[in-house]
Order: sequence, then C-alpha cells, then structure tokens
Amino acid sequence: MVNLYYMWSMVLFIFSFTFLFMGLYFLNTGVSLMLEWFLYMSNSMPMVYIVYMDWISMFFSFVVFFISSMVVLYSSVYMGDYNYSSIRFLFLVLLFVFSMLLMILSPNLLSIMLGWDGLGLVSYCLVIYYSSLSSYLAGMITCLINRLGDIGLLISLGWVFSYGSWNFLFYLNFLEKEIFYLIIISSFTKSAQIPFSSWLPAAMAAPTPVSSLVHSSTLVTAGVYLLIRFFNYIVFVNSFFLFVSLMTMIMSSFCANYEFDLKKIIALSTLSQLGLMMSCLFMGLVDLSFFHLLSHAMFKSLLFLCSGIIIHLMSGSQDIRMMGSICFSMPLTCCCFNISNMALCGFPFLSGFYSKDLIIESSAFDGMNFMMFMLFYFSLGLTASYSIRLFYYSILSKFNFISLMNLFEDISYMKLSIMLLSFFSVSFGCMFMWLVNLDMFFLVMPFYLSISTILIVGLGLYVGYTLNDFKNFMFFTYYMLNGSMWFMYSYSYKFFYLNYFFGKNLHMGMFWGEYFGGMGISYHLMKLSNFFQFYSISTLKVFFVMSIFWVLMLM
Repeated sequence: MVNLYYMWSMVLFIFSFTFLFMGLYFLNTGVSLMLEWFLYMSNSMPMVYIVYMDWISMFFSFVVFFISSMVVLYSSVYMGDYNYSSIRFLFLVLLFVFSMLLMILSPNLLSIMLGWDGLGLVSYCLVIYYSSLSSYLAGMITCLINRLGDIGLLISLGWVFSYGSWNFLFYLNFLEKEIFYLIIISSFTKSAQIPFSSWLPAAMAAPTPVSSLVHSSTLVTAGVYLLIRFFNYIVFVNSFFLFVSLMTMIMSSFCANYEFDLKKIIALSTLSQLGLMMSCLFMGLVDLSFFHLLSHAMFKSLLFLCSGIIIHLMSGSQDIRMMGSICFSMPLTCCCFNISNMALCGFPFLSGFYSKDLIIESSAFDGMNFMMFMLFYFSLGLTASYSIRLFYYSILSKFNFISLMNLFEDISYMKLSIMLLSFFSVSFGCMFMWLVNLDMFFLVMPFYLSISTILIVGLGLYVGYTLNDFKNFMFFTYYMLNGSMWFMYSYSYKFFYLNYFFGKNLHMGMFWGEYFGGMGISYHLMKLSNFFQFYSISTLKVFFVMSIFWVLMLM
C-alpha cells in the first residue's frame, strides 16, 4: 500500500518547484497571468472566480509548498506512519495548504475570504489536535481572536462591493482610507500584533510540525501578505501603525528573554519578526518586507522542526532548563538548530542577514525620529539576546534531564527535511537578492551607521549570555510583566495595571475576570436588588429625604 505521507510530500515538493520556475519566468518577462472562471450572472453582476499569478504570489506559493512538503515528510516519523489519527492529521495539513493557496492566488476579496476563513477553521482543528484541556483553551483563544479579523474583512467586503466589483487590485487608488484601516486591523489579528498577540504563544499547544508550518510561514504571514497586496503608499506610511508594530517587536523580544518553554520562545521570536515585517510595510518598503517574509519562513520553520526533534527525543519535555549539552547526542539536529538561530540573529551571510540588514539600512533613509530609530536597533539587539540564551541553555549548559536517559538521533526522514531546509536557510537570502535585484539601489551611509547593525547584534549576544547569571536582578513585578506577555493573557490588561500597580492585590490582579466578568456582575446586581428592597421597606423619613435630594438634583 502506498504511504500517503511520502506521496503527498513528493506532490507538494514537485508543485513547489513548479511555482518557483513560474515565478522566475514572470519576474524575468514582467508579465502576470489572470485566469477567470465564470460561475453565473445575476442582475448584470457576474460571479467569477479569478486566479491571479504574478511573481509575488508564485514565490510565496513556492515557499509555502516547499515548507509543507518538508513538514509532511517530517510528520511521517513524528506523528506515526499509519493510523487513523495520523491520516486525519495529514489531510488537515493538506486542507490548510489548500486554503493558503486560495488566499495567495486571489485578487478578489470574496475568494480571499474563503481562504482566510479556511485558515482560521483548519488552524483551530490543528491546535486542538491533542484533545487536552489546555489545547481546547488555546484553540478557543486562537479561533476567537481570528474571528475579530474576519469582522473587518467582512465589512470591507461589503464596502468594496459598492465600487462595482470585488477585484480590489483595480481599485487600490480609489478606495476609501477607512477600508484600508479595516484591512490593516484584520491583518493585525491574523499576524498577532498588539493588542491581539496573546493567541500566538497559546497556539503552541498544537503538534510541532503544525507550529512549524502554521505559526512560522503561513497563517501568521497571511496578514502581512494581504497588506502587501493592498499596499497603497498614501495610507500605509503611517507613524501610528509603525509604532504599534515596533512595540510588538520589543514586547515579544522581552518576553522571549524570560520564557523557559522552548516552543513559546520560538513563537515569540516569530512574533518579533512579524513586527519587523509590519514596521517595514508602514515605512513603505514593500519589497523588503516580502523578502524578509520569505527568508524568515525558511529559517523559522527549520528552527521549529529542530526543536520538535529535541522535544521528541527528550520524552516530550519542552523546558529549556532540562536540556543542555545535547550536541553530543544529536549533532546534526544541533548543527541545523544553530544555523537557523544564527540566521534569526542576522548573522552575516546567512539568509536572515540579507533581508534584515537591508531593512535596517533602508530605514535609516526613511526619516523617522530618533526614538523610533533607537527602538528599532534595540529590538534587533534583543533578538540576538534571546537567541544566544536559547543556544546557552540547549548546548553550553550541562544536561539536566534524567541521568539514565540515552539520546540518539534515529530520525530517518526527519534528517532529510531539516538538511534541505538548512541549505535554504543558508542560501535563500542571497539567491533571492540576486534574482529579484533588490540590491540595485545605492545606499551611502556614514561608517558608524553601517557598522552599527553588527555592533548591536554583538551587544545583544553579550547581554543574552550575561542575563543567565542574573537570576533575580529586577523587581518581582518586572518578571511578572515579562512572563505573561505584558498581561495580555488576561481579558484586558488595563484593569490588570490598575489593580496590580495601585491595589497591590495579586489575587485581584490575576483573577479580575471573576470580579468584573459575569460572576462579578451577578454579585453587584444582587447587592443592588438588596439595597432597593431595603429602601422600599424603609420608613417615611427616608422617602422624604430622598425627595428633597432629587429636587435639589433637578434644580
């Protein structure tokens, strides 16, 4: 019997390179292709399904299909070859890739909505795959926050229809500003920017191959991709949105420095890179944002797959304090892990360096204020800091798990997938840069500015290493703040700030939803009804005093 995992992995792999060659052809000739499928006509309004192929959609499809082929191959070992559960998993992943393709290839808001909703639904099914209570809660957060984004997309869908067609590509210069704002906020929910960030680390309850595919290269970048498609220079170059995405970068980098769950650290680093892509968009650098989206997808999926192997061999333990010196027992995995980690830092001549360095240098010409500029560099240093911290805990420190544990890399097809992704993590950046001619513009900068990127990364590496010596360096409140994503896990963080910093009541702060939610309201309603009952059976004096009071109020 044919093994479905190997078959679908091969199919996706062939498709991915087909997309790559088509993308190169479209890029070289400067053409784009539109395929129209006529469904029916209603009151002179034709319902057509359109597929739009240009170099942007083709390259993105290549990356998505290539990573998903590697993930499917990897899952054949990770999820078990052949049982009902793992076959269900395979088809869920394929459904996900298909809905992603629907979203990538459509210039039509209606068909984008199909793909967008498909992504939300299938990702919910994948997050709750393990059927534990924590998975259900994580799936609920993921699903509900993504619903918020659908609202904005639905409103803009109805609004764009008043222009005569859903094909927004033709109307980008005519649409109202408010439509763009709706689309931006919808994309913020999908790409987990502040204040919708809490779902991304929660979605790590999914199996690791899902995290690799969904939360590094496809679902979270769908928002960025939509904004690249909708790009309008006049609306998008916006200092407020730029500040929000910069704060997302800094918040996630800070939290990653105080997190001990391996998958959550990588999820938070994905969040900080998404903030970088978004801030790049709001400075008007569309091509560079797209470039970083693709190169980031390559090394981040590799990082997730390597962490999956480590978790797999550590009997499901995700705590980085338990790891250490694993390079002796799994050298290949550690090698690939470090390649992707260095690419994430923006280490020279790896994939992440080309996109990151170009973004930082181009941002110097954007004319943003000094504060923004410093925040940008600061978040860059923090990225290097949590990467070296991860490196220190997993490789340099001593092994802290069960002493009789015998680890060895018996991971047949997993090896193949991580080695192929490692190759692309090293070479994709420079290849894409040469192919698309992104470095054709000439940047003249003073020496200190051009070398500052390397210096900041170096400083970040040093800070990350020294952070391991400081156990209780700051106040407890500071660790609480950074350990819980700036209190975004609560229903809203405003109440938390008020309670925690002014009331100093930790219990009230942690469970304010009980006080101000349904239970609290019912309690206050009961108090109110008791008061009215007491008031209605009281003496005439009270009524008299109250009537005087009301007359005074009215005067």
